[in-house]
Amino acid sequence: MTDYLFLTFVFLCAGVIAVPLASRFKLGSVLGYLIAGIAISPLLGLFSVDVVSLQHFAEFGVVMMLFLVGLELEPALLWKMRARLLGLGGLQLLVTTAVVMTVALLLGLSWTVALAVGLILSVSSTAIVLQTLNEKGLMKSDGGQASFAVLLFQDIAVIPMLALLPLLAMPELFADLSAGAASHGAADAEHSASLSLVEGLNGWQTALVTLAAIAGVVLVRNRLTSPLFRFIASARLRELFTATALLLIVGIALLMSLVGLSPALGTFLAGVVLANSEYRHELESDIDPFKGLLLGLFFMTVGAGINFGLLLADLWTILALTIGLIVIKAGVLLIVARMFDLQGANRWLIALSLAQAGEFGFVLLSFTVGIAVLPAEVADQLLLIVALSMLLTPLLFIVYERLIAPHFETRTERPADAIDEKCKVIIAGHGRVGGIVNRMLRGSGFETTVIDYSASTLEMLRAFNVKVYYGDATRPDLLHAAGIAEADLMVIAIDDKEHITELTRYVVAHYPHVHVIARAVDRHHVYDLWAAGCRDIIRETFDSSLRVGRSALEALGMSRERAQQISSEFETVDRRYMREMAGLYNPDIPSHENPAYVAKVKELNAEWARQIRKSTEDTPPR
Repeated sequence: MTDYLFLTFVFLCAGVIAVPLASRFKLGSVLGYLIAGIAISPLLGLFSVDVVSLQHFAEFGVVMMLFLVGLELEPALLWKMRARLLGLGGLQLLVTTAVVMTVALLLGLSWTVALAVGLILSVSSTAIVLQTLNEKGLMKSDGGQASFAVLLFQDIAVIPMLALLPLLAMPELFADLSAGAASHGAADAEHSASLSLVEGLNGWQTALVTLAAIAGVVLVRNRLTSPLFRFIASARLRELFTATALLLIVGIALLMSLVGLSPALGTFLAGVVLANSEYRHELESDIDPFKGLLLGLFFMTVGAGINFGLLLADLWTILALTIGLIVIKAGVLLIVARMFDLQGANRWLIALSLAQAGEFGFVLLSFTVGIAVLPAEVADQLLLIVALSMLLTPLLFIVYERLIAPHFETRTERPADAIDEKCKVIIAGHGRVGGIVNRMLRGSGFETTVIDYSASTLEMLRAFNVKVYYGDATRPDLLHAAGIAEADLMVIAIDDKEHITELTRYVVAHYPHVHVIARAVDRHHVYDLWAAGCRDIIRETFDSSLRVGRSALEALGMSRERAQQISSEFETVDRRYMREMAGLYNPDIPSHENPAYVAKVKELNAEWARQIRKSTEDTPPR
């Protein structure tokens, strides 16, 4: 018991220390977990911890992750992905396998070993890529969706790989199989002793059992899930609902394993089937913490599983092969993505995010050694290449974020429109704020010049006969073309906080006769805009928040007139203090560490309370 507690303590300490540090330096949580695993690997070796067995347990985090991903996808949406799923995913797998196999043949490996190596290294890391895409908010992008389609196809392709690889077995390796089993004993024992519902069946019988298992998953959704969860919910025990959710996932994963399918693929299918369930959100909230912990454990075991003795003995060869693999996979993905019309940053996103080998590589390597397809020494080198490529993946995302994405963001997809008329009012940005302002002004008889940088917004507005010019309103030459020198009013309603401040500062400094109304994102942004010289600042959520507060007072029994009076006095006090607080605000110091600012906030709160008490005295609730 003490050993298990100590092991748990070590892993938790490593994660708690390394992940916040990695996040602080914007390296991402995945790289933090990998570094934590590397840091504790000597300690695990000292206590003879079986990292491979621990990794097999932690792989269940991948299973849970794909279940949650499936919950986000309705079957209709999955059907829409079929072109990329089969075309992009299939072509990537075939071309990568062929290129890696060719390189392996050039390095002197036999064709059967080279083909096995190509298949194993063609798959990417579902766990790392999906975790990082979600963490960085890239999953909904075109490149993120394409990456997901490729990963899903790869997970499906593991099934025929497991059927194909035994055909590549080399008789001369059977004599050395016992030695190979010594270094890969855990995985080998797992394969030899595992339960199976299809063992000994012929092809058509196996197909029928597999289809029956998939039909069983669908039947669970249609017939059993809702009654089961309603029955569990009647007990009013949250932990029982969580246990039932885990039971569902473990049961489906077990069923898929028994019929020879990937547990991750099976639970993904279950997630898709349950995507329209009324219990979907409850399932997500219950499973997500377990998924996060197990994925973190999995990444740490990857870092801890690196054989540094073998790595140091052949360092430059292993590094060269790892970098070569990343270059090959990224190059293939760039070409294939272009064929499927992925453009710009999205093409680079799929290329860099999927350039590593994947966690299924560990499973396939153990499997191939156990069935005499790969020599043990080749498998040991490939294990290092797989682990190092996964370790380098967060760095590839950093390259994308800091070098690739900014390059494409600063490029103009199309030239700015020529502005053929000049009005006294210029509106920068036609989103949820600028659009309402434009409609009010035009409805009141004022002509406006609207500039927006979103091509999709432009096309949508033109369908409604709303005249909007495409371009970047922060560019001085475009402002000049829009007639800023002759304008009376400029409304700045673009989304980016820094761009709002920059544009405000420029217009106030160069065209002081223009009245500037600027949209403020938050209270601190108000101070920045005030320092930039703007005196007509509108906080985008302030008025709606006042309305919410007024409605809350009415719901608690206060009359509408009294609630409106309190709301007005609240606004008056806030605006009066805003100017004083703007003078005390220092953007280089956190607000809570600025004594003068903190004192003024306390004074403001006291004044609010005093005014509200004064307004509500002698006014009992209805």
